[in-house]
Amino acid sequence: MDHPRYKWIALSNTTLGTLLATINSSIVLISLPAIFKGIKVDPLGAGNVSYLLWMLMGYMLVTAVLVVTLGRMGDMYGRVKIYNAGFAIFTVCSVILSLDPFNGGSGALWLIGWRVLQAVGGAMLMANSAAIITDAFPTRQRGMALGVNIVSALAGSFIGLVLGGVLAEWDWRSIFWVNVPVGVIGTIWAYRSLHDTGVRRKAKIDWWGNATFAIGLTALLAAITYGIQPYGGHTMGWTNPWVLTGLIGGTAVLVAFGFIETKVAEPMFPLKLFRNLAFTSGNAANLLASIARGGLQFMLIIWLQGIWLPQHGYTYESTPLWAGIYLVPMTIGFLVAGPLAGFLSDKFGPRLFASGGLVVMAASFFGLLLLPGNFNYPVFAVLIFVNGLGGGLFAAPNTSLVMSSVPANMRGAASGMRATFQNSGMVLSIGVFFSLMVAGLANSLPGSLSSGLTAQGVPAATANTIAQLPPVGTLFAAFLGFNPISQLLGPAVLGALPQANAAKLTGLEFFPQLISKPFHDGLVIVFWLAIAMALVGAAASLIKDRKPVAGTETESAAVEQTGEFIAHEAELQAELADAVPVAPMTAIPEPLEDKVVPDDPASLTK
Repeated sequence: MDHPRYKWIALSNTTLGTLLATINSSIVLISLPAIFKGIKVDPLGAGNVSYLLWMLMGYMLVTAVLVVTLGRMGDMYGRVKIYNAGFAIFTVCSVILSLDPFNGGSGALWLIGWRVLQAVGGAMLMANSAAIITDAFPTRQRGMALGVNIVSALAGSFIGLVLGGVLAEWDWRSIFWVNVPVGVIGTIWAYRSLHDTGVRRKAKIDWWGNATFAIGLTALLAAITYGIQPYGGHTMGWTNPWVLTGLIGGTAVLVAFGFIETKVAEPMFPLKLFRNLAFTSGNAANLLASIARGGLQFMLIIWLQGIWLPQHGYTYESTPLWAGIYLVPMTIGFLVAGPLAGFLSDKFGPRLFASGGLVVMAASFFGLLLLPGNFNYPVFAVLIFVNGLGGGLFAAPNTSLVMSSVPANMRGAASGMRATFQNSGMVLSIGVFFSLMVAGLANSLPGSLSSGLTAQGVPAATANTIAQLPPVGTLFAAFLGFNPISQLLGPAVLGALPQANAAKLTGLEFFPQLISKPFHDGLVIVFWLAIAMALVGAAASLIKDRKPVAGTETESAAVEQTGEFIAHEAELQAELADAVPVAPMTAIPEPLEDKVVPDDPASLTK
């Protein structure tokens, strides 16, 4: 039997692993201005938007593709074995990333390539951590344990924002150095302390399923990545033949994958799990919440770094740090609600907490929608705290609901499937919300740019040319905390303007004020979609299966309740026997026919 403290060791190490993996995702997100400056990549250069998108999405895409396969391998070969290998790979890649020897496009490709490999290690950690915890903890404590783990993962994405802002001020390479000591300690600790306690399932690897799933999902998500970028004079690339090929072909391959999974004996993606309504609805809610939450994170960073902070006197170089600091209330909301929701869901059930969390998130989205571009920060802080609170209320109960609805020998695969939906939601959120934002900007940004520039004396022809540039460039300039006006106008145009006008155009406030109204127009569309997704996810969280699936925690609870009922019936029978003692029959009684019943009560009793 395991040592009584083993479950806490398992929880501590897996929490450290998932925290490290999720911090790495957002620490790069907030540090991109420093990274692009450090490797000398021009944010507005032709094709450089691709580097930025793959720096953001490459890590998430790989984890989305691989977590199911690696969770399945954990079921087959041991969850701890796969998890430990992930810790080691993640740590080694952190060292290599910090040693990028190139500049320009080559330096960006070095970072993208090694982050893709690092994502393999991150996927190993994420795919098996929830399964290891589920194995180690009894049912009555599982919601609390998963709550600590999942909330640490979600909070890690916001901790990374603050940490990245601080480290990027010092040296962009330090955002990778910080992983090394934690990774080394975690790897050694994992190899020395963890061991498999769950049911190991012998099976063959589903090669056709793995291949079609990886190809289909990669093609689909990559097409979404390139669909955001301009093509052929259009503001976005949805008419690009390669994008259409990726969308249609990727969908077709995923349909073929679904067909294959119904035919093979040992599928990597056990579609039969979706027969359980609790598993299906829980994953649907997880996907919708992930899309809504991921889109919010990017929009808030653009709002702060590109608009609000410069308008309040912060230099563009310092905006990553302060954007991370001003987003701290959201992290606090996660940390407050997450463990508490896990603990309470153990006592009162997870469904109401999961559903209520998404309703709270929807309410916060509505509040943010009503804020002006130049908002009052205390109101903003309260709203993002409430959003974090809702996310924390949802996360642990949703994970507990999903993981407790599958048989014990399928927990690795279920954990990987849950992580796939979550990570795919993050990638989809970039594609969906950035597309909506670019569409919103395309309607009002050209007019704002043209009128704003001509008002400062810029020739109308030059102003109109700049106004017709794809809005995605302006959006990513804001995302990177970068004022593009000086570069777009050039020294010749600026030199011909009055000094006061030139200073205003290149100052802190002109560009943020220029894009504030168009950005808010796009933001309204984004937040309405987020509200709809959160409310649909809340409704999905309330759906439950009518009968438990064999081998699940739900079935175990039902069996336990049945056993208690039978025991209670036995106790009642014993009590009745004690209260009305019956003399044992030693012989078959004679028939009563032709017998006279005596008047003597004693004789009658006998």
